[in-house]
Amino acid sequence: GILPGCEKKGGSEIKELILIAIGAALVNNVVLSQFLGICAFLGVSKKMDTAAGMGGAVIFVLTISSFVTSLIYKFILAPAELDYLKTIVFILVIAALVQLVEMFLKKTIPSLYRALGVYLPLITTNCAVLGVALTNVQNGYGFLQSVVNGVGTAVGYTISIVLLAGIREHIEGNDIPYNFQGSPIVLVTAGLMAIAFFGFSGLL
Repeated sequence: GILPGCEKKGGSEIKELILIAIGAALVNNVVLSQFLGICAFLGVSKKMDTAAGMGGAVIFVLTISSFVTSLIYKFILAPAELDYLKTIVFILVIAALVQLVEMFLKKTIPSLYRALGVYLPLITTNCAVLGVALTNVQNGYGFLQSVVNGVGTAVGYTISIVLLAGIREHIEGNDIPYNFQGSPIVLVTAGLMAIAFFGFSGLL
């Protein structure tokens, strides 16, 4: 039989994980609320297919890096009292994972690899990925919580970049005033998206 309290504890843990995922994806959206990872967000959102590809790459890197950095911190850095090295170590882990993604895409989907161009290696220095790894440590998240936070953040990033790409494709043929053409209209659009996402703040 189930021990008294175990079922309740399991339910509360699942509820906590769901709240972490929703918070990371929508309420505290990494791009539109925390303004991290703006470079790739603006640079790769010209077309839907490249935006979706970038989102997939970020989901992979963020999920694995959240798990690996959590393990390294708990079993190596924290016991050895090397907390001050976490930023450097996390960057090295992320860089290694990005290299794996790069090699995989180059061999399997060369068209996507070429379309992403310089923005794929830029995931290494994407402050969104590093920010999640550091946030997991600061919040004292365990392995499962870290992975859920990583997946939630990556899904939120993917939703944002795909939405922006869709909007940019639709407004491409519109008659936009000269002074707003190019980057200005993209920034205005991103700002309006950020206001829309602000509505999710009432969820938690």
